[in-house]
Amino acid sequence: MQQMNIKELFLNFQKEDFFSKINLHIHSNFSDGEKDFDFLVEQAKKLNMKYISITDHNTIKGYLNSKYENDPILIKGVEFDCFYKMSLLHILGYGIDIKNEKLKEICAKNEKETKNDLIRLFKSRHPKKVIEIIHEAGGIAVLAHPCCCNVFSLNNFVKSLKNLGLDGIETYYPYDRFRGIIKFSSRQLPFKIAKNFNLIETGGSDEHKDLLNHALH
Repeated sequence: MQQMNIKELFLNFQKEDFFSKINLHIHSNFSDGEKDFDFLVEQAKKLNMKYISITDHNTIKGYLNSKYENDPILIKGVEFDCFYKMSLLHILGYGIDIKNEKLKEICAKNEKETKNDLIRLFKSRHPKKVIEIIHEAGGIAVLAHPCCCNVFSLNNFVKSLKNLGLDGIETYYPYDRFRGIIKFSSRQLPFKIAKNFNLIETGGSDEHKDLLNHALH
């Protein structure tokens, strides 16, 4: 899916579609999720979802090994661990060409780099490089769960990422369920920031278990 097409698709998503019909932040057992990649696709189909994106940490192996690689329900995605301005952050890549060689180069080299939190931290990437490579792979770059970034000013932090080429920000995210104890900003702030910087708004449950767990917040 070309970059322009993925942008147009995302801009047409409606708030009420998250997360019952669209879930763009899911993890399989190719990283730190519990469920098999193809099981999640099949479950999404049974739930009559429109689109999902399985965004495993630092790896696209799920897509490369899935019989559903080209299924229209799937928006190809990945979540990269990054470190910037003294804060750990996650950059989501959507609509990527999983055969892109530069993308493969910044992916995990072993299973520990997809599942072990400490190793993922030490192997974290600079967002500038990640964003550039996501763009080269035909995708768009989105800041995941922004309220979890440990920064003094989320507005200034996102502004600097926008200057690096950031395309979007995750606004629909169940902060009441996930990472509640390490939420550093108001859950309404990402919506304001998205408008301030003309960023694409995306959403997902950051599901690590079963899609039946997802719920709209």
